[in-house]
Amino acid sequence: MLGSKFPMFVAWGPELGFLYNDAYAEILGAKHPLALGKRFQDVWPEIWDDISPIVAQALEGNPTFHENLPLTVYRRGRGEQAWFTFSYSPTRDESGKVAGMFCAVTETTSQILSERHRIAEYERMRRLFQQAPGLIAVLREPNHIFEIANDAFLQLVGQRDVVGKTVREAPPELADQGFFELLNTVFRTGRPFIAHDTLIRLQRRPDGPLEERYVSFVYQPTLDYLGKITGIFVEGSDVTEAVRAHRALRESEERLRQLANTIPQLAWIADAAGSVNWYNDRWYEYTGTTVAEMPGSGANRLFSGDMHSAVEVNWKASVANGQLFEMSFPLRAANGECRTFFSRAAPLRDGDGNIVQWFGTSTDVTPLENAKDELLEANRRKDEFLAMLAHELRNPLAPIATAAELLKLGGSDQARLRKTGEVISRQVTHMTKLVDDLLDVSRVTRGLVTLRMEPLDIHGILLDAVEQTNAFIETKCHRFSVLVPEVPFFVNGDRIRLIQVFSNLINNAAKYTPSGGSITLRVTGGEASVEVTVEDNGAGVVPSLQPHIFDLFTQAERTPDRAEGGLGLGLALVKSVVGLHGGTVAMQSDGAGQGSVFTVSLPRENGPHSAPGHKGLKNGFVRAAKPLQVLIVDDNRDAGDTLSLFLQTLGHQVLVSYNPFDALALAQRNSPAVLFVDIGLPDMDGFELARRLRALPEMQRSLLVAVTGYGQAQDKVHAREAGFDHYLVKPVNLDQVVTLLGTVI
Repeated sequence: MLGSKFPMFVAWGPELGFLYNDAYAEILGAKHPLALGKRFQDVWPEIWDDISPIVAQALEGNPTFHENLPLTVYRRGRGEQAWFTFSYSPTRDESGKVAGMFCAVTETTSQILSERHRIAEYERMRRLFQQAPGLIAVLREPNHIFEIANDAFLQLVGQRDVVGKTVREAPPELADQGFFELLNTVFRTGRPFIAHDTLIRLQRRPDGPLEERYVSFVYQPTLDYLGKITGIFVEGSDVTEAVRAHRALRESEERLRQLANTIPQLAWIADAAGSVNWYNDRWYEYTGTTVAEMPGSGANRLFSGDMHSAVEVNWKASVANGQLFEMSFPLRAANGECRTFFSRAAPLRDGDGNIVQWFGTSTDVTPLENAKDELLEANRRKDEFLAMLAHELRNPLAPIATAAELLKLGGSDQARLRKTGEVISRQVTHMTKLVDDLLDVSRVTRGLVTLRMEPLDIHGILLDAVEQTNAFIETKCHRFSVLVPEVPFFVNGDRIRLIQVFSNLINNAAKYTPSGGSITLRVTGGEASVEVTVEDNGAGVVPSLQPHIFDLFTQAERTPDRAEGGLGLGLALVKSVVGLHGGTVAMQSDGAGQGSVFTVSLPRENGPHSAPGHKGLKNGFVRAAKPLQVLIVDDNRDAGDTLSLFLQTLGHQVLVSYNPFDALALAQRNSPAVLFVDIGLPDMDGFELARRLRALPEMQRSLLVAVTGYGQAQDKVHAREAGFDHYLVKPVNLDQVVTLLGTVI
């Protein structure tokens, strides 16, 4: 007994002394170990009245067995309800007389409490099922006897008593509606069945007619612990009202569509989530699309450029917050023409305020847009000319700047080469500033530009202006005379702006004078003013144009002999800049073919103690410590070749490609560490080339540098998106180039 794991004790002798094993000690709790050897009734005094009759039977020689006997015991300092299953057996001495009793016992308290909890939980779940808003029923056995049917289910079937009946007995009108057959299939196969918005006909009142209801439900087989199918769990919802409301909505929507087909605007309907599911006849007539083409992203091709993305963002925002959608955008017609439409869509709500769909119209506002465009035409034309001018001036500067720095790096006559390089670099710096100022030409022409005023020798200004235009004059073989007195004349002005004025006038004279013509630059001075005259024997100006010669964008009609006509911007800038200096400019011409005379008059200054001189650039470039392999891609051969010579002089290995497709092949074969890519390439622009380069495994770690004449913020965004690491605006600052190459590891 003592070695057994089953709780046991022996009560022996006249006093029924208590002897027990270790397993029984757990039942005793705090009574152990003091209970050892005590009288039985002293060990369990609190239950002695309950068990003494049973003890007496055992002592009389009658064994007994008791299952789950409830007893209130004190073994942990307090009374507690416990349950025990045990047997009492008589124990005899050597003479065969009953001298005590033996007990084998197990405590079943936890089992009893678990069972009670299970029963309570079952009852709680039954009440939940009963009160659940959805339809719930439990069927058992192959003939589908109702074991549970909640209130919602009973309400559906007309409050009939179905529990304990088979489905064929409870609602017999379901025969021939297919439900019995579905239940049999689920019970036989063990596969659940799901149905949505299913019609069911029920007799919900005694002797009443069959009523049509709609239900969504699931038949789920139930299994016992062996995995055998014992019944079917039925759960669902009465969706009759929702189905009828949806049907009414469809009918209302159809009426709305009929009405939308009578209006002249393009009309469309979207669901609550914003997905357009219907367009009126006007839409299809205008766009030339078909019903089959429009679902999903069918409307995307009707938008120009990336307008679809902007429309989609605004539309999604309106759908998300339930607010009115309003936006104007172009739509492409069936004939390819794009016309501007004002689109407006409002949410349609149900009685509870929930959005059920959107109704929108698109009205052609192209005539209004055209009228607006006409009012803004002058301003728009100005901006277009400025953008073109800036771009055209930047591109030729790249080879000039590169050649200038290259000349400073070496050659047989170092002094001459360095001086030439300084001249070119100085002009590049000047022209770069000029381009930046031209981009703000509206401020200049309105007198809003800030001038950096200082005393200036007019001779030095004209020298720089001649330096900028001399190459062009020489190419046309003009006879150029400069008549400047030895006495210096000083004016108070902005150096860059005044150089701009005189280089513009000299350049115009060279441009509109036939090859071999004559140009004269003359300076005269009076007490209060300095006059600079630029005279030529070229094309002249017709009388009708002379009153407008200094207006923005004004230029004579282009003819084959005037193929180099400007953008109509320079003389307007001349007049504005001279006016900001307190001076005047005038033009005189006897007509076409009679030449022109432009005279600038500026207030004269006494002059400074020392006139400011030019500051030369110092050559700070050294050969690269780590030669790199570089690929240059530029369709301008001069630009590409001069940058190549510069980088080779610094010690780098350079490849040059003049078209993007050759560049792709060279990059794949040579894996250059750095690539300088022009954006304005033929056949494939630099952005697309960058994307293709980045797709090559060999180019994953290469440094990609965009080189372009465009410097707008949006262009830089596009460059980053295409995969460029850096963005340089022409003319390229070679200090930046050297710095970039120095960052390559």
